[in-house]
Amino acid sequence: MNDSWFALRRFTQARIGQGRVGCGTPTSALLDFQLAHAKARDAVHQSWAFDCFAEAVSALGLEPLILTTPITSREQYLQQPDLGRCLDEPSRQRLQLHSSKAFDVVLIVSNGLSSTAINSHGLPLLEALVAAYTSNALTLGPICLVPNGRVALADEIGSLLNARLSVIIVGERPGLSAADSLGAYLTYAPRIGNTDAERNCLSNIRPPNGLSYQAAAVKLVYLSQQALQCGFSGITLKDDMPRQLLE
Repeated sequence: MNDSWFALRRFTQARIGQGRVGCGTPTSALLDFQLAHAKARDAVHQSWAFDCFAEAVSALGLEPLILTTPITSREQYLQQPDLGRCLDEPSRQRLQLHSSKAFDVVLIVSNGLSSTAINSHGLPLLEALVAAYTSNALTLGPICLVPNGRVALADEIGSLLNARLSVIIVGERPGLSAADSLGAYLTYAPRIGNTDAERNCLSNIRPPNGLSYQAAAVKLVYLSQQALQCGFSGITLKDDMPRQLLE
């Protein structure tokens, strides 16, 4: 192919240098696009087998705590985002049974907008995070598993558990380059009413094509330690982690 853009495709997953046939798109490029679109739709609409995920968490020697939102279906989750940002009443009562002890960090896992992402990467990322936090002497609350949750749900959970920090691992909105990307959002002093400006986010966690589990864990622990030391997170907490810590 004589298109100078074609050689650049090895540096990115973006759709560049697709070529053309007359005034149209080559069949191979069109089929690849349709496959990527189908994967993105499947990631959004498929359900999360959180019971199996909970069993796997237990097998790691961790304490899973299954919570729920008022959401009753994936369709409702997409149409009423606010319902994914709060717990239902039975879940609030369940959390209050664990609120007698304060924790440094509460870890929350939700499929969010990509069940594919949480099924593919959720467990190994969680395992890396738990190892990183415990090796740095930070106490962890129960591992909260919440189907159909949104990022702000971490505020209510962290507040009810008296956690100093909340970290939610959530499936990111799929695109045509990646349908299996995880995001992790960290919030200092979680409480209902926090804004996105008060969170730090790591995105594109999906090895081998994105951030590795270990790199994400190291980065989150560093940001957590900085947040606890400074007393804030979000846009005022700068990511100045030395590069050698990732090596």
